[in-house]
Amino acid sequence: MQEKSRKSAGRADALPIYMQICELMIRDIAAGRLIDGQKLPPEREFAKAHGTTVRTLRKALAELEKKGMLERRQGSGNYVRASTQVEPVYSMFRLELAEGGGGLPTADILSVDYLPKDARQPDYGTSTEGTRFRRLRFLDDQIIAVEEIWLDGGAGKVPREMVQDSLYLTYKRALHLWITRAEDRVGVGQVPDWSPEAFPLKPGTTTAYIERLSWAQEATAVEFSRTWYDTNKALYVQRLI
Repeated sequence: MQEKSRKSAGRADALPIYMQICELMIRDIAAGRLIDGQKLPPEREFAKAHGTTVRTLRKALAELEKKGMLERRQGSGNYVRASTQVEPVYSMFRLELAEGGGGLPTADILSVDYLPKDARQPDYGTSTEGTRFRRLRFLDDQIIAVEEIWLDGGAGKVPREMVQDSLYLTYKRALHLWITRAEDRVGVGQVPDWSPEAFPLKPGTTTAYIERLSWAQEATAVEFSRTWYDTNKALYVQRLI
């Protein structure tokens, strides 16, 4: 996480460092890697582990405290307060590092285009067109997946300059569109021919594959996505709480 945070810090589409740390901790709390009542390391040590300053770390801790997920005891330290009421920005991101640990999701945008939906997509939305996002996915500094996401044209168009690491956060800010639920179908598929050279699996390679339909406030799904991921680096994890 530390190295990836430093790499993404200068990108206009990346979350601020303090939010990256906050999101990673929320994911770790939700997954049980940080448990209720656990004392965090001293702030200077904790900041160094995240490759940041104490000042930036304290902004992240302040955010967690506001969300009720951290108790700061004067003269004693910072303690985890697990909560099921708070969802991270990446609450629907199901891939985690195969080596253990959730990792912080980030993405490099390969292309953003508005065009007709292709015939391989299921029926969703109200338009025959949509915005297609193609991205290279990371967990921390490791490349784990390529993905293609289609947002139905009826939901609106997202300006390229507003696209961030988290598309769900982008939809909220750009279109006032809240994704509330999703349905995943997991299987195997062939890495697409547009996959960049940086992705370890070559086009045509059979690998793990996820199809997802996502819904917002309406009864009809508004988003369809395909993700091909490297099982040497990542696993699909679904927790029932």
